[in-house]
Amino acid sequence: MTPITVSDVKAADTLDQSLTDCVEEAIKTALDIGYRHVDCAYLYLTEHIMGKVFREKFLDGTLKREDLFYTSKPGEDLWPVDESGAVAFDSADLCQTWEALERCKGAGLVKSIGVCNFNRRLLETILNKPGLKYKPVCNQVECHPYLSQSGLLEFCKSKDIVLTAFGVVGSPRAGGWVDQSVPSLLQNPVLISIGEKYQKSAAQVSIRYTLQRGAVPIVKSYSPERMKQNLPVFDFHLSPEDMKAIDGLNQNLRYWKFVPWEGHPHYHFHKTD
Repeated sequence: MTPITVSDVKAADTLDQSLTDCVEEAIKTALDIGYRHVDCAYLYLTEHIMGKVFREKFLDGTLKREDLFYTSKPGEDLWPVDESGAVAFDSADLCQTWEALERCKGAGLVKSIGVCNFNRRLLETILNKPGLKYKPVCNQVECHPYLSQSGLLEFCKSKDIVLTAFGVVGSPRAGGWVDQSVPSLLQNPVLISIGEKYQKSAAQVSIRYTLQRGAVPIVKSYSPERMKQNLPVFDFHLSPEDMKAIDGLNQNLRYWKFVPWEGHPHYHFHKTD
């Protein structure tokens, strides 16, 4: 599977026209370049833009529906907040939520169902559920050289669950979601040095590292040039020594700590499996 473009963002409560145009152009460019996996969510407020671009591509014959792997996340994002702005939590049974997704798959509304930001304990809750009809096909989590998620990756492999890795090339260093104290991944001298050996960028090295570990990388960019740069990662192979050197960069550092949910009983972003 090719690296993925995630060209969707959340800006306040709506997207203005300039940002809408930017997202639309980015998706068109990514599809034209050769990306075929698009990751989205209700939270990003861009699904209607995706639909518009997809329809245009289907109608002009550029793409067929079966050419695309489209991922969405229908989580409840219209959460209430208390007077301090913190999320006001309520209880929702995780297994009952999964059963609702199973019904969607059983009805043919979706081809596959998976989870996002699950640790091993949450995955086991689903996998050990009595009467389980469909197990998650994937688990999308933050995963990169600074946060290798080795234990979770091996557990997912043992259960035939694909680990989809976001944050593969680090963070854009912008927005309230990102921990600004975590160092820039693409400025790491180890990645830069390995890249020079193969005439590749630090981003390409990180993407290739993710692929060789058996995970599926997703990357985000609005820049056509960077989109093109992120694709040629199948014409070189990192040596065992390179892989070991990059393994050594792990510090269990998260760019995304999802602080608004810190009080939730299932919050686990303060630790690593």
